[in-house]
Parts: sequence; C-alpha cells; structure tokens
Amino acid sequence: MKKYIAEFIGTCVLVTLGCGTAMLVGCDAVNGGGYILTALAFGLVIVGMAYCVGNISGCHINPAVSLGVLINGGMSVKDFFCYIIAQCLGAFAGSGILALIFSFGNVKDMTSPEGMTLAGFGANGLGGVNGSILAGAVVEVVLTFIFVLTILGVTSKKAAHGSFGGLVIGLTLTLVHILGIGLTGTSVNPARSIAPAVFAAINGNMAPLNSLWVFIVAPLVGAALAAGIYRLLEKE
Repeated sequence: MKKYIAEFIGTCVLVTLGCGTAMLVGCDAVNGGGYILTALAFGLVIVGMAYCVGNISGCHINPAVSLGVLINGGMSVKDFFCYIIAQCLGAFAGSGILALIFSFGNVKDMTSPEGMTLAGFGANGLGGVNGSILAGAVVEVVLTFIFVLTILGVTSKKAAHGSFGGLVIGLTLTLVHILGIGLTGTSVNPARSIAPAVFAAINGNMAPLNSLWVFIVAPLVGAALAAGIYRLLEKE
C-alpha cells in the first residue's frame, strides 16, 4: 500500500506543479519564457519526486513508465494495475487542487484564451500540429519512447550513474517537453492527460476530451516499444 500512496502523491505533485505552471505562465512557443518554465516545472518535479518517493515505489508517476517497467520484468501485473489507479487518482487530486486555486483565487488560466470561463487546466491538444491525429500520435510515441528508454537504462542494474539517476530522468523529461509543448503540450503520461481533460470538460472546454484518446494510446505505444527494444539491447 505504501507504494501506491507514493505513486498517488508523486502524480498529484506532478500535475499540480507542472500543469499549474502551464496554467499560470502559459506555454506558447512564441513567447518562450512560459514555455521553458513549463518544461522545467515538469522536469524538476521528477527530480524532486525521484529522491523523495523513488526508494518507495520507483517514482513511476506515469502509466506509460509503469507499462515499460512491466514489460521489462520489473513489476507484477497486480502492482501495474494498482499503480495506474493510484496515478490516475493522484492526477485528479492535482487537477482538483488547481481548480480550487484558480477558481477561488480568480486567477486567469493562460492555457485557455477565455481564462477560467473556458479553462484549459494545462490539458494536451493537437493545436500545435493543426489538428493532425497522425502527427500528434507520432510526437507522443517518439517522445515517450525516448523518456521511457532513458528510465529503463538509468534504472538498470548495469547502469553506472551513482546517485544521479533522478537528475538524468528529470532532465530528459524537461528535454522532451522543450520539443513537445509547442506541438501537443507534451503528454508522455496518460494520467497527466486524463485528469486535466476531464476538469476542462467540466468547465465547458470539450476540446481536450475529444482528442484525449491520442494521449492515452500513443504514450503507451511509445513505452511498449521502448521496453521491447531495451530488452533486446540489454540481452547478452
């Protein structure tokens, strides 16, 4: 149970600070300040949580990462499904916290032009690829592949990273966000996408919900590919 609580907390923190930063400063690639801050927020959360709950649950805080670990033989099927439930609940808790802050504080949500009247909640979308499902899926598959492959390599028993694994993983998440934010908002994490999309829909913005399936399926495909290829590479 401690592992599941750790995953809940980690995912809650990821959504609160990552999506919250996007909501506060915006993530428009043209105005690079908010773009970089959002990328750093997601990456730095991973660094912090890796050293906080990593020794308890492995700090997956992402169903795609859990799938990669499962395929690579690093966890049981029972733990896999329990992790996903905990991660999704944590993401909803994070979005709930943001709803309270931005609603009661009357703070404009910069991920939506209309502010809280049509909230974005830092949800993912296909606007950066002009609505192309194929392009958006390719972005998410490739970025998740890179992220999960890095995690599997860093956490391998053969890795010689010392105590810097969490930093490497966090910096990699920052890197994939730098490319992906302007294209899809960067999901690489189904739980991180589901909760903001649902909260946005509750507030009248149905657009994120309409394309949500892309941000569930594509990261899982990318993670499965990463795990499969890593197993081949690591095999002696």
